[in-house]
Amino acid sequence: MQHRTFLHRHPVFTGEELAAHLAARGGAGPRTAEAFLAYYTRTGRVVRIRRGLYAALPPGADSRSYPVNPYLIAARLTADAILSHHTALAYHGRAHSVWQHFIYSANRPVKPVTFQSRLYRGARFPAALLRAGAQHLGAVESEQKGLTIRVTGLERTLVDVLHRPDLAGGWEEVWRSLETVEFFDLDAVVEYVLLLGNATTAARVGFFLEQHREGLMVTDSHLRPLRDRRPEQPHYMDPRRRQRGRLVKDWNLIVPRDVLARSWEESA
Repeated sequence: MQHRTFLHRHPVFTGEELAAHLAARGGAGPRTAEAFLAYYTRTGRVVRIRRGLYAALPPGADSRSYPVNPYLIAARLTADAILSHHTALAYHGRAHSVWQHFIYSANRPVKPVTFQSRLYRGARFPAALLRAGAQHLGAVESEQKGLTIRVTGLERTLVDVLHRPDLAGGWEEVWRSLETVEFFDLDAVVEYVLLLGNATTAARVGFFLEQHREGLMVTDSHLRPLRDRRPEQPHYMDPRRRQRGRLVKDWNLIVPRDVLARSWEESA
């Protein structure tokens, strides 16, 4: 009964959590854990996601089709995992498109994991956050199925998706997702940008905020520190792709034409 209670309360669990549960009941040791997993896997109550991470299924559930909560999986792939980028947008109900892969940030992400046709991919915390010991800056705790997880708040998410648009679906997805948010704590946004210390990111965030100045109540006090940290020379908005665009001198950014023209609105 105690084991079944553990499975009920831990729809996704780690080997460490299982070991703590067994130790509390006088059953510590790898062989005890192996016996537990072997029995409940055989009876269909447990399915392995990856080494050290498991899902508990209700009695009679089909392990091939029963939907395991993807946010719990992404949030427990490492001990310090934080749901981030497009997954954070989706968690907050702000993602424009539905993805079948999930992004988390961690100090040392594990290799990509595929489970139930979903891909789980980790991104390293920015080096500036690691140096400052501020990995959890702008993250919030939330609850899924009775378990606590961490997810970046909207302010950090705004900066993260502009810092790494490749983890958020590209510019159209970023723009259309962020435009569903009615309010940001802009002081927190600027604080996070300055901590990152990346000139191109400062320019991207400044450009986005300036484009949405009226709707987001952006003031010169928010834009000035970002403008002071813009690149000294013109930079492509996306250096990896180097799309043709127009130079926005205020931010020393070469902005793709489809972003400037918001070309996605023409097909909406």
